[in-house]
Amino acid sequence: MTPDPLNRLVAQLAKLPGIGEKTAQRLAFHILRAPGEYAAELSQAIREVKEKVHLCVRCFSLTDTETCGFCRDHRRDDRVLCVVETFADLMALERTREFKGRYHVLHGVLSPLEGIGPEQLRIKELLGRLNDSPVEELILATNPDVEGEATALYLTRLLKPMGLRVTRIAQGLPMGGDLEFADQATLAKALSARRDL
Repeated sequence: MTPDPLNRLVAQLAKLPGIGEKTAQRLAFHILRAPGEYAAELSQAIREVKEKVHLCVRCFSLTDTETCGFCRDHRRDDRVLCVVETFADLMALERTREFKGRYHVLHGVLSPLEGIGPEQLRIKELLGRLNDSPVEELILATNPDVEGEATALYLTRLLKPMGLRVTRIAQGLPMGGDLEFADQATLAKALSARRDL
């Protein structure tokens, strides 16, 4: 019979996204076998992230200060603002080392079936931010799924009248992809987003 504390740890780990019961058991056994300092540091890190990490007051990224490092970085271009769904999307764009502008995190997408409308997203804050900033181009970097497309379309209709250049990240075939294995929608997007060489 498994000890109750171990069962509770497995149950809590299994609640993490992408972690099934077997993986949760492996993680629990790893923590159990690790030195006591490791478990203490892990629990301290979890406690600190819950106590200290919050949303940036400007872009709604994650930070442990009032404004995040992206907003404090004076080398970034204030004229270009990239709108993303989540902090994870922001980090994916940052890993490319290509984007040098500012960010705005919506914290979701429009999804009427799930009861998520414009009021549940950081759209009002985006509009307020645009009123007192030098933004010339707004890049919509939402996912190319139904909800992401609906959100991009909604934002385009809302922002175009403001005189901003509103662009959408390109969609189509991934690098190293094969045409014969691509679905019709992806191929159609790749064709419509073609560019001159």
